[in-house]
Amino acid sequence: MRILGIETTCDETAASVVERGHDGHGHILSNEILSQIAQHQAYGGVVPEIAARAHVDVADILVKRALDAAGMKLRDLDGIAAAAGPGLIGGVMVGLTTAKALALVSGKPLIAVNHLEAHALSPRLTDRLDFPYLLLLASGGHSQLLMVRGVGDYVRLGTTIDDALGEAFDKTAKMLGLPYPGGPEVERHALLGNPDRFTLPRPMLGRKEPDFSLSGLKTAVRLEAERVAPLTTTDVNDICASFQAAIVDVVVDRTKMALRLAKASIGNPTALVIAGGVAANIAMRKALKRLANDNGLALIAPPLALCTDNGAMIAWAGIERLRLGLTDDMATPPRARWPLDMKPAPVQPEAIVDV
Repeated sequence: MRILGIETTCDETAASVVERGHDGHGHILSNEILSQIAQHQAYGGVVPEIAARAHVDVADILVKRALDAAGMKLRDLDGIAAAAGPGLIGGVMVGLTTAKALALVSGKPLIAVNHLEAHALSPRLTDRLDFPYLLLLASGGHSQLLMVRGVGDYVRLGTTIDDALGEAFDKTAKMLGLPYPGGPEVERHALLGNPDRFTLPRPMLGRKEPDFSLSGLKTAVRLEAERVAPLTTTDVNDICASFQAAIVDVVVDRTKMALRLAKASIGNPTALVIAGGVAANIAMRKALKRLANDNGLALIAPPLALCTDNGAMIAWAGIERLRLGLTDDMATPPRARWPLDMKPAPVQPEAIVDV
């Protein structure tokens, strides 16, 4: 089975052809990505109108590159998949409309993919991973802890009540005068800093509900930066290191609580999985690997190139859905919001036992 995947939900235009072999393994035949960082850098973040126009300019070019790199024509595909949300609605419209046009002209089935589901299923493209598994989905717009029980079957254990993890990284970078995108910049400076210099809060630490709250940490970073201003390079490095250490502590604690809740309400997961742009953070990966090992689980994370938005994860989610006969028609709308599961886990935190 071979699927073309198109991704345009934010500031990367991407197209990829992915194949699922007879043995069930996924193979990325092409993975073309065009970043818009240069267009948005002057604004310190993504400008939706600029992003949408940039997608219009290059979507067809990226699709052609992906097909050429895979050595295929449209007739060789089994379906066309596109991220239909959630995301910046202008960009989502571009990718979904492109996929609809290709599906119409080729007579191939259309698969409208939830961008979050693509992240959730991407580890199954790179690893032989069985359901159910515990997923930390961490990106610029989303921070969720989910039990992934199957394709289209997700139980939300925890989420953020304010900022997402990636958003907290980006806003901290902006406060410190670091360039966009902020997450990798904070990580780079943190490697050079002293994580013990600034005492920063660990919001929600120890709470049985595995939710996140990061606005207070962000405020604490701002207050410390103002206290020592004007900032030297050493100050910036130390603030980044202290901030990252706090974030890692929070993520490990919240994931530990989600693991307890999952075991109490759903059952033992087969693995601990981290996906999304923040999954590229090496310090976070190392800390979560220790947590997974302590609980007899493997930590599964996509390769760094598949953590950020890409067409391969959209194509793979399309494969997973098409195998189950799940296709979409031309009336399928683009969605700015599209939650995987709005329902919390069916158990009270008081029922959780230690693991």
